[in-house]
Amino acid sequence: MPERSESDSRKLLRRLRDSLALPGKGQDRLDRITHLIADSMGTEVCSIYLFRDEDTLELCATEGLRKDSVHKTRLKLGEGLVGRVARTAAPVNTADAPSEKGFRYMPETGEEIYSSFLGVPIQRVGEKLGVLVVQSKTARQFSDDEVYALEVVAMVLAEMTELGAFASDGDGMAALHKRPVMFRGGTGQEGTAEGHVWLHEPRVVVTNPVADDPLTEIDRIREAVGKLRVSIDDLLSAAALDKDQRQVLEAYRMFANSRGWLKRMEEDIARGLSAEAAVEKEQSAARARLEQVEDAYLRERLHDLDDLSNRLLRILTGQGTDTGAQMPEDPILVARNIGPAELLDYGRKLRGVVLEEGSVGSHAAIVARALAIPLVIHAERIITEALNGDHILVDGDTGVVHLRPDDTVARSLRDKMAMQAKAQERYASLRNLPAQSKCGTVTRLMMNAGLMADLPSIEGSGAEGVGLFRTELQFLIRNQMPKRDELARLYARVMEAAKGRPVAFRTLDIGSDKVLPYMKPQDEPNPAMGWRAIRVGLDKRGVLRMQVQALIRAAAGRPLTVMFPFVSELSEFRDARDELLHQFDREAAMGHPVPADLKIGAMLETPSLAFAPKEFFDLADFISIGGNDLKQFFFAADRENERVRRRYDMLNVSFLTFLGKIVTRCAESDTPLSFCGEDAGRPVEAMCLAALGIGSLSMRPASIGPVKALLRQVDLAEVRSVMAHARAAGAESVRPAIMGWLATLPE
Repeated sequence: MPERSESDSRKLLRRLRDSLALPGKGQDRLDRITHLIADSMGTEVCSIYLFRDEDTLELCATEGLRKDSVHKTRLKLGEGLVGRVARTAAPVNTADAPSEKGFRYMPETGEEIYSSFLGVPIQRVGEKLGVLVVQSKTARQFSDDEVYALEVVAMVLAEMTELGAFASDGDGMAALHKRPVMFRGGTGQEGTAEGHVWLHEPRVVVTNPVADDPLTEIDRIREAVGKLRVSIDDLLSAAALDKDQRQVLEAYRMFANSRGWLKRMEEDIARGLSAEAAVEKEQSAARARLEQVEDAYLRERLHDLDDLSNRLLRILTGQGTDTGAQMPEDPILVARNIGPAELLDYGRKLRGVVLEEGSVGSHAAIVARALAIPLVIHAERIITEALNGDHILVDGDTGVVHLRPDDTVARSLRDKMAMQAKAQERYASLRNLPAQSKCGTVTRLMMNAGLMADLPSIEGSGAEGVGLFRTELQFLIRNQMPKRDELARLYARVMEAAKGRPVAFRTLDIGSDKVLPYMKPQDEPNPAMGWRAIRVGLDKRGVLRMQVQALIRAAAGRPLTVMFPFVSELSEFRDARDELLHQFDREAAMGHPVPADLKIGAMLETPSLAFAPKEFFDLADFISIGGNDLKQFFFAADRENERVRRRYDMLNVSFLTFLGKIVTRCAESDTPLSFCGEDAGRPVEAMCLAALGIGSLSMRPASIGPVKALLRQVDLAEVRSVMAHARAAGAESVRPAIMGWLATLPE
């Protein structure tokens, strides 16, 4: 670009900055800016459209169009040329706007006399904030220099919009990060919480987007990029990197060493942007390009570029992840995603967790359940909107998050939390009573666990023991395989904390969504049905052998209960059982103390196992139905897929019939049967499971009270009768009949 254009661009940005520095309300600033841009670019019209919601743009200021159309003219995303710019995040430059495809004439603005149109997106790091438009009567195509200059101005407007420079109460233009916002996500862990936002990775704030001295800013960007390259080289030289980690860092290095990337940022600085604003402008442009790409590999590179740009911004601003901000007393963690070790570092100080990504079976969800804190997943764009210290309400029961809620919403959720607290007080009075139904049937209620931190919940919840101890968490939170002795010490502490109550240890359940950081991930098209759990254990005998040795040594003369996950056929169970018994005999031969009693069971999570030969049911000391996996395979509905996972009901007659077959087969072999999964902790479903004849249920500790309370109120014979009548009537699900019957019971 010629020096004259660069000087004009810097001059415009300085005028813009000076205008923004003047006192005045948000609308006054917008009006001054549109006048300034039109004057500087020699156009009759300059207009600023900002998003009122995610689908609606509003004309918020104009120089040249009719003033009475301001805050009245609105466009949907994609509507007209302005809506097209907003949807595609790309400029529209035409000498004859009325002839353009999609043109929409808005008579209230008086724009019919203007032929030329140039619109550019106002965006910040992928967040679409609005559209900046200039128009003129003369039919002309705006030059590349003019387009570029307007994009640079739009970048500054995005930063100012972000900082609330245009907020104004009178016209309803509330500042960003001050408005109430609701996010609909998915339930990762049930429960409700109120608190204040704590960002896992705080956003970098650019407070001065306009450069005073371009040469100084260019020196700053070159120095920062140099530091970035060195830091990546240092990471790559680390010896402990696996192939996948190295590939990610190689992608970072490729971007960091791209001459085009640095050159484009230097050009932005030459036109008047600060080094930080130039990084964000390039990041926004790259995001806009890549978001239009369908290729999965290129879309994945978007995350690489985001991370690289954020690293560069932190070098430039000195704003590391430790910003000096104080964590609030009632923190609710907000993050894109988070690993189990990082979440455990926060521990029980967190009131709740909200993630933009995540899944119901993710490591974070497992830890959140262990910590008994609400978790909402798939809360898209919350990182863009949330700031440290923002008031936030999390409803894990419905998967809804309220950021900066108004008083009505806050009161409603507080009422719900108060009712839940009152119910928990009532459940506490049942803590030492059995879950005995009116017909005399006693159902054993056990708790799920995976961390030492879970074990104190045995006393408070009234659990009779641990029906499922997930041993994989100790593998997931480490960067290398744990040693046998340290696992033995951990398992021993678990048994001691249980104070004589039974603990069923599930052997390593990895694969699918649970990938060990030090084990090469398998590129499988359907990992939930792939190389996982006992399949990994039988193929990697050294790992299975090491774990069962640790369990035997931990027992040290106490009873030991072990179950193998994801068993699909008799031979798998027989092989795993033989390995455990072989290690038992080996430990005894070496003179080590062995368990006083050894029970070996299997988790029934695949429909095939229900049809296994009778030998399987005779051989197993107990069977635990893994309800989450079994239901997804029975209905062919992926439980990680929000579109289908809630579609199928456990109280569906076909599924209950299938569970009844399992109950019958276990009864024929006199094999104890339990049910473990989300449905075990839902009172109505738990009641129906007990009515089917399943004598033990394992759930999260907080669910034991509600389940016990309902079981003590009902006669299971009556429940069976209601279910039988619904089946006989041809019902697809017994739920309506059961709910109708429950409504007739006395309070």
